[in-house]
Amino acid sequence: MNIVTSALPSRMKAAVLTGAGQMRVDTLPLPEPAAGQVRVALEGCGVCASSLTPWAGAEWMKFPTEPGGLGHEGWGVIDAVGAEVEDLFVGDRVAALSDHAYATHDIADKNAVIRLPDQLAGQPFPGEPLGRSMNIFKRSLIRTGHTVAVVGIGFLGALLMQLAVSAGARVIAISPHQFSLALARRAGASETIPMHDHSRIIDEVKALTDGRFCDCVIEADGRQWPLDLAGELTKERGQLIVTGYHQGDAQQDNMRLWNQRGFDVINAHERDPAVCVQDVRDAVEAVQEGQLDPSSLYTHHFPLERLDEALDMTRDRPHGFLKALMMYL
Repeated sequence: MNIVTSALPSRMKAAVLTGAGQMRVDTLPLPEPAAGQVRVALEGCGVCASSLTPWAGAEWMKFPTEPGGLGHEGWGVIDAVGAEVEDLFVGDRVAALSDHAYATHDIADKNAVIRLPDQLAGQPFPGEPLGRSMNIFKRSLIRTGHTVAVVGIGFLGALLMQLAVSAGARVIAISPHQFSLALARRAGASETIPMHDHSRIIDEVKALTDGRFCDCVIEADGRQWPLDLAGELTKERGQLIVTGYHQGDAQQDNMRLWNQRGFDVINAHERDPAVCVQDVRDAVEAVQEGQLDPSSLYTHHFPLERLDEALDMTRDRPHGFLKALMMYL
């Protein structure tokens, strides 16, 4: 039997994408958690760039979406617990790796919920991207003395830059946006380079590294030419970390260069659910210890009814934009 607090609302709101660039908000009955599940009264959900291709109406996309669908960066408070859940309780504040978090409530498997400590009370915590930054950082093996280039300073790139600086690396931040470069300087980047002229960037990084290029390059942009650029900036036997979300047409790799340099390539898109949960736990610890500070990176906040604006802004990236959060409370 489900354990439910008293005086709960009986209805929830959920965004539904109805077509390319179109949405509505429906009012629906609250779902009940099954065995091994919990229901989370969401405080908010981050907006991920992976929602943009469905939002644009890709030919494979089916409309309407399920209520709350595509939202996967939610956090909030457990308000109902299903059977066979023994270590999570009504009232626990959590990050949830669930799939329908563009809504005021969502159901999550008990093994996909990470309890948030009191120290983080009142702070937004989109667990999936914060955990992803920890996964990428761990796999990159960045350490003191390394020279690290981050190509693309959006939300994820900014988090990775923080982690690299915290590890004692020399960070070169590369972005087309002056706002992001200014943020990178404040966060401790040693050098910042505007991402406009491909050949000039290569020459600048070559000069900054005495011709050796970078121990590790993190491509966090998601387009073809920044991926090409990232390979050019990686030294022999270095590491190229591909973390940009590449969508649309199949992209190509410069295998001739990659073979010549002999560097390791890591596709940092984790798919093991248990690893993803541990990554979020690591992110909780990193925020508590000050290794990560995402607070200044949440630049725009929207109510659920304005999800369309949040998605458009995530696509268009106007000046000053890094990360949109949907806020429900």
